[in-house]
Amino acid sequence: MKKYSRVFVYLKDYKLAITSYIICTLLSIVFSIISLGMLFPFLQVLFKVNDAATTVSTAKAVGFSPFEWVKQKVAALVAAGDNLYALSIICMLIIGSIVLKNIFLYLASRSLMPAKNKVITRFRIDIFNKVLSLPIGYFTEQRKGDLMSRMTNDINQVEGSVIGALEGWVKDPLQIIITLAVLLSISVQLTIVILFFIPVMGFFIGRLGRSLKKPSGEVAQKSGESISILDETLGGLRVIKAFNVEAKTRKKFFDNSMNLMRITNKIGYRQSFASPMSEMLGVMMFTAILWYGGSKVLSHEPGLPLNGALFLAYMALFYNIIDPAKSISGAFSNLQRGTAAIARIEEVLNAPVTVDDNPNGKQITSFNDSIEFKNVSFYYDDVAILQNISFKVEKGKTIALVGSSGAGKSTLADLIPRFHDATHGDILVDGVSIKDYSLFSLRSLMSIVTQEPILFNDTIANNIALGMDNATEADIINAAKIANAHSFIEKKELGYATNIGDRGMKLSGGERQRLTIARAVLKNPPILILDEATSSLDTESERLVQDAINNLMENRTSVVIAHRLSTIRHANEIIVLRKGEIVERGTHAGLIEQNGFYKKLVEMQEVK
Repeated sequence: MKKYSRVFVYLKDYKLAITSYIICTLLSIVFSIISLGMLFPFLQVLFKVNDAATTVSTAKAVGFSPFEWVKQKVAALVAAGDNLYALSIICMLIIGSIVLKNIFLYLASRSLMPAKNKVITRFRIDIFNKVLSLPIGYFTEQRKGDLMSRMTNDINQVEGSVIGALEGWVKDPLQIIITLAVLLSISVQLTIVILFFIPVMGFFIGRLGRSLKKPSGEVAQKSGESISILDETLGGLRVIKAFNVEAKTRKKFFDNSMNLMRITNKIGYRQSFASPMSEMLGVMMFTAILWYGGSKVLSHEPGLPLNGALFLAYMALFYNIIDPAKSISGAFSNLQRGTAAIARIEEVLNAPVTVDDNPNGKQITSFNDSIEFKNVSFYYDDVAILQNISFKVEKGKTIALVGSSGAGKSTLADLIPRFHDATHGDILVDGVSIKDYSLFSLRSLMSIVTQEPILFNDTIANNIALGMDNATEADIINAAKIANAHSFIEKKELGYATNIGDRGMKLSGGERQRLTIARAVLKNPPILILDEATSSLDTESERLVQDAINNLMENRTSVVIAHRLSTIRHANEIIVLRKGEIVERGTHAGLIEQNGFYKKLVEMQEVK
């Protein structure tokens, strides 16, 4: 049960609902047994047992305490010869018991339902919050589709199997235990035989349930792969069509779907077998008890306080155990399927948060001096990405990071807003380690414009005002003007209320980039990080975006990553990276004079 500890932790907050569920369940079971127990006096009347003394003595001898009073009253009516009236009373009691049983079943379900739904909601919220708190590096190792599958399919699996099974693990065992207690009060000898068979049923059902765990994990994995393929296909549809790989993509999805179907069938076959097997074992046990008890009744064995009517009532009560036993077998199978889903969810929830939020850290509200890297190294899975990096960016200055692909430029820039934390060394803002600041206040000083514009399926105005809840319409328009975006926005039919579609796909590349710059302008940060913001644009768009960037960089401290070296000629300092190390640094003119690696990069671009 350790696997379900988180479920139990969540359920602790709903003790009142669980208590109400248990009480209502107990009452429903009691009235269910009463309705079946009424068969005994009913059969007595039906079989016309006219010996009043025998009837009364039998009722007293049984010790069937919940029904003692009813039985004695019925026995008295039978003895008086008023059989039809006795039957009417019994039928009314049976109907009343069934009505009360179902009322309490409904109340039990109603009391537990909000708790079940809240537990699932907490699972969804917790995993979503964990995804938001995980460092950027975590997602380089995870497929987006697999994460989406864990947050949807696996959560649904928990809802359908684990939470649903837990309800059955309360109701059905209680019904079995209470019914067995009543059966013991009728006949200890027969009930001991039943208790011998129950572990045998449990053994076979348990073996079947455990066999579902491994294929259930495979289903979850294949479902994640299927979502990943779908996500990649939708995102890369233009490339897929351009390179004529529709058939290859179709085959990839087909193979995954067929594997998923095969494993799902395997689980379905085994799960479908659980209910017939439990019913078959239950009927075998029922038949064995029927033969054994019937033989005792027919032989009039001394010490066995059973007549024909009471034995049939006993068997009816015993049959009341079979359905809960079947339900428990199904619940056990579902728990095994849910175990795989919980394990996948726990992998995300227990993933280490390597970047500590430090909510109690210092609050930094303004940037006054400098950003300083002091002997910073960064390793990813024991691979050195950056080694012994040291430099200082004074307030109001622009520093450019250049180098070939894979040199570590983006990783270095990501260390400033703490998307990752340095493995060794430290980064200081205004002389204080960035780890000593609260993460929220640190990132409030910064804006980032990336190579790929990151926009959301919302209006232009809401994308520009992202994170700025108090921005006015005038503020948004002013930011768009500075970013050279106002002119194209005005031409849209709905203007700033235009929805830009998924990832801003209704806009051109240059328009998308200018919106991200407008977003950065509106935030008005003292520190700006530009990660190759113009490298993927055509010449006209690049000019418009570069003009917007120049407007944005005015009076700000900027860290600029650029492949096009012509855009960083006027940087106060250029740092040249190669294989994670600083190999050159200085102004554009100074680096050209050094006739080193930087000059080679410039010449290569000029040749192009």
